[in-house]
Order: sequence, then C-alpha cells, then structure tokens
Amino acid sequence: MKTSLDCVPCFARQALEAARMVSADVTIHEQILREVLRWSSEMDMDQSPPAMGQRIHRRLREITGVRDPYRAAKDLQNQIALDVVRDLEARVKAASDRLAIGVSLAIAGNVIDLGVTGTLTLSEIQESVSRALEEPFTGDLEALRAALAKAKRILYLADNAGEIVFDRLLIEQLLPAQVAVVVRGAPVINDATMEDARTVGLPEIAEVIDNGSDAPGTILEDCSLDFKRRFTEAGLIIAKGQGNFETLSDERRPIFFLFKVKCPVVASHVGLPVGTPVLASAPRRA
Repeated sequence: MKTSLDCVPCFARQALEAARMVSADVTIHEQILREVLRWSSEMDMDQSPPAMGQRIHRRLREITGVRDPYRAAKDLQNQIALDVVRDLEARVKAASDRLAIGVSLAIAGNVIDLGVTGTLTLSEIQESVSRALEEPFTGDLEALRAALAKAKRILYLADNAGEIVFDRLLIEQLLPAQVAVVVRGAPVINDATMEDARTVGLPEIAEVIDNGSDAPGTILEDCSLDFKRRFTEAGLIIAKGQGNFETLSDERRPIFFLFKVKCPVVASHVGLPVGTPVLASAPRRA
C-alpha cells in the first residue's frame, strides 16, 4: 500500500504526540516536527506509511536518548489486557465456534494503538471487547478455516503490546499446528517486542521470534534473513493491525489480515467505513 497525501498530517501529529510523551523540552518538539515536515516534502510516496513512521521514531529515540519511549505505556497496556482477558477465557472455551470468537477478540484487541489515538483507557478496551462480541466482523471466516486446515506452518505477525494478550486467545485455537509468533525486532511506538511477549506468556504456547526490524509494520527488505525465510516458507500468515496491512497488502502470499479500520486512507483502500473490524486476505499468486 502506497503513502497517501492524507497520511502527511498524521505523520506530523504522531511525531508531535510522541515527542511530548518522551520530553517536556519544547525545542525537541519543534525539532522533530520540522524534520518530519521536511521529510514529508521529500519522501517517496510509493513507500508504505510505516516507512515514515520508522524514520520518525528512530530520530526521536536518537534525539532524546530514550531507547523505548513507550515502555511505561506498554507495561500498562499489557496489565490492563491481562485483567480484561481473564473474564473472557471461559467464554471462549464454552463457545460453539472457538475460531470465530477468537478472531473477533483478536480484532477487538487492535484498538490498543497509540500510533492512532495517542492515549487509551480501560473503558475503551472494554467497550471494544463488548462490541466485538455483539457485532460480526467483515470477512470470509470459512476461507480462513479452510486455510488453517491445510497449513502445517503458521506465521502469526503480532502488532501492539496489550493486543498480544487477545492474540493469545486466537493462537490457542490454531494449535496443534506449528505456530511462530513474530514481534518487532526493536522498540517502535507501542508495538510488541520480545519483552512484551514474555510478559504476557506467549512463549508458553508457541514459538516467539522477532523480525529484526524497528518498523511499525513489516517492511520485508528491512527484516532479518531468518524472518524472510520463514515468511517465504509459511503455509499461512496471519497479520495483525493496520501497519502490517499497509506494508504487506500487495504481497502475493497466503495472508489473512485482522485489524480495525482506523483511518480514512485505509478505509478507502478496503472499501469499508472507519471502525469496521476486518478479516481480509491478500491476493494469491496466479
């Protein structure tokens, strides 16, 4: 997915919000904002939006000297999600279609995104979960079910901290297939890293690897050789979040995307309103 002109204001907003989160120094706020506006005027619009996000957050970490500016926010999100999910585990086990409810809750967890909202509350997470249990997602669940029945190796591309707690509810429905969960290779926004995966217990149920990249999505050319090999060999790929959709939607691989539509640009791309929970598939090879 290419970058739209409508992405530029979002780049500026995200940069300013992130700068204010990690520093009270107004000169730093001004510096990063001016740099982002300059980069936006020069950027290759054929790149996906997360390419700019990666550049913004690399620069912010460099200016401030803070390796993981969102660490405290991620710790809080993980804890809130763990508290919320405890009440859902029994409901999933009792469901007549565990895959369907697992997909719904995994998508519901995609509300945990500081890159879009800047802030998040317990009530917003609870509301998202309640809505997910009441409203159907848009997409072909039976196509996913059929793909799962054939796949021996599944690559599950995680998105945000906190959200990965909800992912666990779905991943448990994919077993006993060989599942590898993929997190970011280094901190960027509130995207999940290995530290977050360990915090919520993902290594207890599946192999967890990182992709070697600090992009808020999956920019294949920036990922490690090991990840790219696994991506090529996977019988099925499940990709969470808009960042993964923006970077991989044009890849002709067996990919199913799970996310909430969070901005007008993506809404236009998928032909669905903002706020829609989506299960979408990538184009296959001819």
